[in-house]
Amino acid sequence: MGNNNEEQPSKKEKLMAESRSRMLDREKESTVVKKVVLSIIGVLVILLVILGLVGYRYVTSSLQPLNPSSEEKIQVEVPIGSTTKEIAKILEDKGIIKSAFVFSYYVKTNNAANFLAGYYELKPSMTLNQIIKDLQKGGSATAGEGANKILVQEGLTMEQIAQSVEKSTKYKKEEFLKLVQDETFLTNMQQKYPQLLDSAMSATNVRYRLEGYLFPATYDYDKKMTLEEIVEDMIKKTDEVMKSFYGTIQAQGKTVQEVLTVASLVEKEGVSYDDRTKIANVFYNRVAEDMPLQTDISVLYSLDTHKELVTEKDLEVDSPYNLYQNKGFGPGPFNNPGLESIKATLNPADTSYLYFLADTKTGKVYFAETYDEHLKLKAKYLD
Repeated sequence: MGNNNEEQPSKKEKLMAESRSRMLDREKESTVVKKVVLSIIGVLVILLVILGLVGYRYVTSSLQPLNPSSEEKIQVEVPIGSTTKEIAKILEDKGIIKSAFVFSYYVKTNNAANFLAGYYELKPSMTLNQIIKDLQKGGSATAGEGANKILVQEGLTMEQIAQSVEKSTKYKKEEFLKLVQDETFLTNMQQKYPQLLDSAMSATNVRYRLEGYLFPATYDYDKKMTLEEIVEDMIKKTDEVMKSFYGTIQAQGKTVQEVLTVASLVEKEGVSYDDRTKIANVFYNRVAEDMPLQTDISVLYSLDTHKELVTEKDLEVDSPYNLYQNKGFGPGPFNNPGLESIKATLNPADTSYLYFLADTKTGKVYFAETYDEHLKLKAKYLD
């Protein structure tokens, strides 16, 4: 055999060659991975842009009338106690709006509230603002087109309801106010609706025993109806709404009169349900601390007037309803509260707040635990 003069690579050189090969392989793999990752990111960005555009177009179209050229009238029932989300779902299912989600968001961002139960005739050609206004006005108490309607909005006082009745019926304001103070009529109503009216009838120093007991809604009226029937319809609806709360009221050791009194204050002081639960809690906390509620609502009711600014002299008005001068919740309701305020009163937030102030321009409510903190909030947001 001949001699092989070629030098064989050493073991070290072999290892170095293998290492370089692996490094090259890893670099190739890394390059491939980077390309794959960049491709995926690119696809995701494109998808996000597409989804954003689709979402934008969907929201934009949902803010417009569902069918601008439609003259079809669709009957919609809004049950008592319906939330905004539930109402939105009803409107979507009935073909009045395109998106329940967009409608709910629009209502929230525009601080629209106080939708009333009843039957409505709405069109797919209506704008969201038109639908909202109709829901705030109230629908018919019965299906189909009724005769005249009596509108009782949340927070109206007895005298304001009397004006609404006079506007929509043949009965005068004075006749209405006389009836709601008639002892025979009141006793008859108490016998029919004892759970609702027993505590009202036993209250002292009240201006109107039925203040707070005429539920906010839209009522049908025809010329055959007596004034007694009109008022009883309102009392009956309040009883229907309160039936689901009687057990809770008893369990909490409260009376219907106390709950509706607090709810009437909450109705005027807050807008959102969350704020109302906190405001109710503030009132309960202040009473527990033996502090007067000091709410302007009570002063205005004591003065039997409506004005923007309450003066220092106004605060001195001699009335059992003046909660600057008297501790507690007062003799009875200051107006006729809606369902959300009643719920908030029975389900108050759990806080240590003792003060709150509302910015009437923005609708925001600011809460504080101490008077110093309250003054700082007042200086920052109101003064």
